[in-house]
Amino acid sequence: MPSIRQTRRRFLSNGLAVSGGLALGSTSRTGFAAMQAVGAAKASAATQDITGKNSLKAHAARKKLLIGAAVEAQLLNSDAGVAKIVTDQFSILVAENSMKVGPMRPRPTAYSFEAGDALVAFGDAHGIKVRGHNLCWHAQLPTWFNSYVTKDNAKQVLTDHIAVVAGHYKGKLHSWDVVNEAIQVSDNMPGGMRNGPWYKVLPDFIPIAFQAARAADPNVLLTYNDYGIETDSDGDTKKRAAILELVRGMQANKVPIDAVGIQSHIHTSWTADNAKGFREWMATLRGMGLKLFATELDINDDTMNTDDPAEIDAAVSKVYHDYIDMLMNEPAVEAVITWGVTDAHTWLAGRRPTGPRPPGMRPAGQGGQPGAPAGAPAAPPPAQAQVLPPPANGADVQPPGPPPGQAALHRAPERPLLFGADNNPKSAFFAMRDSIDRRKV
Repeated sequence: MPSIRQTRRRFLSNGLAVSGGLALGSTSRTGFAAMQAVGAAKASAATQDITGKNSLKAHAARKKLLIGAAVEAQLLNSDAGVAKIVTDQFSILVAENSMKVGPMRPRPTAYSFEAGDALVAFGDAHGIKVRGHNLCWHAQLPTWFNSYVTKDNAKQVLTDHIAVVAGHYKGKLHSWDVVNEAIQVSDNMPGGMRNGPWYKVLPDFIPIAFQAARAADPNVLLTYNDYGIETDSDGDTKKRAAILELVRGMQANKVPIDAVGIQSHIHTSWTADNAKGFREWMATLRGMGLKLFATELDINDDTMNTDDPAEIDAAVSKVYHDYIDMLMNEPAVEAVITWGVTDAHTWLAGRRPTGPRPPGMRPAGQGGQPGAPAGAPAAPPPAQAQVLPPPANGADVQPPGPPPGQAALHRAPERPLLFGADNNPKSAFFAMRDSIDRRKV
């Protein structure tokens, strides 16, 4: 997502090796290595036909699954290559930003539907469903929020927003993320609630929001959406427990909810061996009659000790294989959506360090790669930034940088999605498609 999400997203890394066990132990490491090699070979053949019956959405449809991506209509209108990927491959879309409260409501009494309407129109024209994201979130609020919203008018502001926006799209959307990321256990609030802007002025905003959404659109699927729940780390385990408590309370109090969104912003260090509790949690939600959507899937490679595209793609592909395998073994999962279409437009592009590589980082094309012959030269040490004294009064401030004549070695862009910046499918595409094919329906 864009920079505003970069500042608040707490990415989790469980420190496990990329070479960990496969999902549910169903495939040998040797077997997966062979599959991965085949996938890489496929991905390199940019001319291979992946449309029609070979498309991702065709494979997903045979397994009663929606497959999609986050995108904005502006990009679809300006980039024919991205538009072709979307129409060829996806059966559901979500607006990356334009349906959030800030962009949607620039003033307390003014709404901006143009971008959202354009995405819905694109979906209608191509037979692609669209989901709404989101009606209530602690971030990306309009600039007027803090000075305008009080404990006295918060309920009216929230219900008016949902009535207008969800009412505008009544009958046009597959689902709404009604409330996004309301749980933050470390804030030490009752029920694990995030001590965010809405909670401070309206502690019971969640049931109010869901009830207002149901009143505005009786048939859209109402979803609670959150991140940081996909491993069995202590933090993820506590957050899952808090979400489960929240949903159980909603059902007990007759608050309408149809689905839980699992954002799925995960790292190349993710392994199925560290997700047993996560699988059990999904099964529990299924037993409560709830649908599950993977809503914002991407694989973050920022913890890898390499910039080599082949190594990164292999690790990313492996996690797509393992993670989708796990999701496909859960019958309640009805949709999988990546957060972005190609690596050229991923929100993670802004997360790369802008300075020299840290010690030990292997740049692409250098020696010292895994499997290199003994004695292969190691990557050169990173350029050391200058430490400058405080400038004299009136002097120009020069940014720190590498020693004169030595260029800084910047990290390469992330590669978290199914399609590369050149719009060609990567091995991750084929890993996902193969995992979908293994689903039993």
